[in-house]
Amino acid sequence: MIVEQIWTANAYRNFNYLIVCPDTGEALAVDPLDHKKCLSMARKQGWNITQILNTHEHGDHTGGNQAMIAATGAILLAHANAKDKIPGIDRELSAGDVIKVGKTVELEVLDTPGHTMSHVCLLSHTDTPALICGDTLFNAGAGNCHHGGHPNELYETFASKLAKLPDDTLIYPGHDYIVNNLKFTLDREPDNDKAANLIRQVEVQDPGEALVTTLALEKEINTFFRLHSPTVIARLYDAFPDLPDDLDARTVFLKLRELRNKW
Repeated sequence: MIVEQIWTANAYRNFNYLIVCPDTGEALAVDPLDHKKCLSMARKQGWNITQILNTHEHGDHTGGNQAMIAATGAILLAHANAKDKIPGIDRELSAGDVIKVGKTVELEVLDTPGHTMSHVCLLSHTDTPALICGDTLFNAGAGNCHHGGHPNELYETFASKLAKLPDDTLIYPGHDYIVNNLKFTLDREPDNDKAANLIRQVEVQDPGEALVTTLALEKEINTFFRLHSPTVIARLYDAFPDLPDDLDARTVFLKLRELRNKW
């Protein structure tokens, strides 16, 4: 399986993806907002885009659909609950569905509500798993819930689905927010040496050749996985003095999301 991460260099800092079967050259375009860059890459590599997938319904992920369909004749896939939000869906997706690309690529659909209530992530059936995670999980961060989402559901997605994936899972998010997210991590956990060292590396990286993190690394540098860190918890009491003495993980997550909304 080939995962081609395409840096759009737009104001929203979007990543688009082409997921390719190396045997046949068939490709799935994920959230191809910059359809011109996606099509150019496919032409350059001799790949044939036959499917388009939207992780969710927001315009910075669906905006390239029609131009891509017009250019390729590809079919459009998205969450079943997005059928009234994304025009022209050909295949409605539910948890556990498998998307096949060419002869060798299989991607399992994960139902991952939180950022919106009709969000999917894709988990590859490969020796080293890859997670195409849209706006659910970012490098060192988590999606907001401002436009059709709910923080409680986002917590459930993190706790019951993402955190249980293999530690070597490669993380491919929908945006390049890693520097700002690491700054939030260090604001909440100033003694996180891993985050402090990493931010010096990624502050100077070319997003066109972005670091691909693993879930194991995310658990070290992503505040939204570090719900039992004594420093994170202690600093929550500074921000919210009325919190109860025994904080559960859900409360820590929700309060971190609340702080990140204003940060």
